[in-house]
Amino acid sequence: MSLVNIKIEGVPYQVEDTMTILEAAKACGYEIPSLCAFNHGECNHASCRVCLVEATGARGLVASCVYPVAEGMEIKISSPAATEARRISVELILSNHNKNCQQCEKNGKCELLHVAQITGAREGAFEGEKSKTYIDRLAPGLVRDTSKCILCGRCIARCQNAHGLSILGFENRGFSTIVSPAQNRSFADSPCIQCGQCVSVCPTGALMEHSEIDKVDAALKAGKHVVVQAAPAVRAALGEEFDNPIGTPVTGKMIAALRRLGFERVYDVNFGADLTIMEEGTELLHRLSEGGTLPMITSCSPGWVNYAEYNYADLLPHLSTCKSPHQMQGAVIKSYWAKEMGYDPKDVFVVSVMPCVAKKYEKDRKEMEVNGIRDVDAVITTRELAKMIRRAGILFNRLPDEEWDQDIMGDYSGAGVIFGVTGGVMEAALRTVYYKLTGKEYGKIVFEEVRGHDAGIREASIDINGTTVNVAIASGMKSAKVLLDEIREGKSKYQFIEIMGCPGGCINGGGQPYVRPVFLPNEEDNILDTYKEKRAKALYSEDERQVIRQSHNNPQIQELYSKYLGEPNSHLAHELLHTSYAGKERFR
Repeated sequence: MSLVNIKIEGVPYQVEDTMTILEAAKACGYEIPSLCAFNHGECNHASCRVCLVEATGARGLVASCVYPVAEGMEIKISSPAATEARRISVELILSNHNKNCQQCEKNGKCELLHVAQITGAREGAFEGEKSKTYIDRLAPGLVRDTSKCILCGRCIARCQNAHGLSILGFENRGFSTIVSPAQNRSFADSPCIQCGQCVSVCPTGALMEHSEIDKVDAALKAGKHVVVQAAPAVRAALGEEFDNPIGTPVTGKMIAALRRLGFERVYDVNFGADLTIMEEGTELLHRLSEGGTLPMITSCSPGWVNYAEYNYADLLPHLSTCKSPHQMQGAVIKSYWAKEMGYDPKDVFVVSVMPCVAKKYEKDRKEMEVNGIRDVDAVITTRELAKMIRRAGILFNRLPDEEWDQDIMGDYSGAGVIFGVTGGVMEAALRTVYYKLTGKEYGKIVFEEVRGHDAGIREASIDINGTTVNVAIASGMKSAKVLLDEIREGKSKYQFIEIMGCPGGCINGGGQPYVRPVFLPNEEDNILDTYKEKRAKALYSEDERQVIRQSHNNPQIQELYSKYLGEPNSHLAHELLHTSYAGKERFR
């Protein structure tokens, strides 16, 4: 890498020779309107033509997001020709766009509206026939509306980059082009894992989560005993919706907001995470001692489970039979908690606040019920919770810090908190497995070997009282595939594997607040590289603050087993807390 001399608007600069014009301009303090690199991290290969500039040595205007800098290049951003061309590019996109901005779920976070304002795009500059609209609402997690799609291809790139999948692609040609699953199928009739990563990068409202706020409203209105439980990753990101810096932990204010929204009980899914570790850790020890199927793979991520069912049905015996934490906790609320409160389980309505779009699908699985009673009745994302808070007129940042409800299931350990980070389930399990095998606590508490917010594969060999446990961690299906192919080929050396559907884990779930530098002026320029690390730090810091940091030491978990479940993996525990998985034929 070397430096080249360029001029931007007549001012000389030195920049790296590997940069595009867009990158160089950003580094030199200029913001060229765009719908790609600096707004989401996926490249759309200059398809939108919004970032056009003049550059010496080029024939005509060039798309700055793909055009490289060169020695002696002079770049003009604000010339009349470049300014007009960018405006016309946006106007052409708007000519085929559904402009019902007031009703759009993306209002306030729409990048198209943002660049329209910057470029001065004129209302109705180009009018004519619009492409045929397709709206897909059949899948429980995702909604697709082609009338709002600008054909940027960012969702296509994210699906491929995160998962190695091509669920979405360009269909048809010319004026009839749309982005959709193959043959314009519904998400419900495609091998989509419902992770919502495509929603995270969509610049408009063309891809959104399937909102369940109306279900919550109906339950509250009907006088149900509405109980809410929030996942650990939510507290690490919710503050971003209210202009807090990325990584600001807002646990206390979130609890206060949930109470003001009218929920009868406000619980932490960390209790369910501790419960999961008790069940999953015991299951792993049984497999290790009794010759069960190894490696055992975690089953907390419904996106990952969907992927396994579609693509690796032969490996399903490797998955832990444990339900995910919020499903476990929902089952306990509908049984033990309802009994203690004297409530009919049919009158109890459980709402989960999740960072994950796939949880909406998970709760609807036929396996997620006990004696005809659903474990969880509604799932809302972090973004949906923020919408409910704003709708209620609650001034989030002025709320006092309040505590979780403490009756029956209010306590949790630090191990439960870190479930929201890739490697967190593994670390939480190791803390308890170490105790079960040695009879004493792991002195350092922290297993640094399995930490790291980045996507990819991490591995470690843990010596526990003479027993070596080989473990691996993967997030994103592109990474998971490597481990799964090794198992299929009989080459895996691991006993325990953690797989998360979303790169970086739940902190980067498809239901989390959008990370768009263009809407985050107070964040540093490299926020797309650090936001997962910042959210992860919020959870690790909460773990460090907890007095109890191992799931098996949670006194309310101990009480639940002594009073109700008996012991981990008991018959009742299996009935309430465990499940089974099927191959891809179940979706047909």
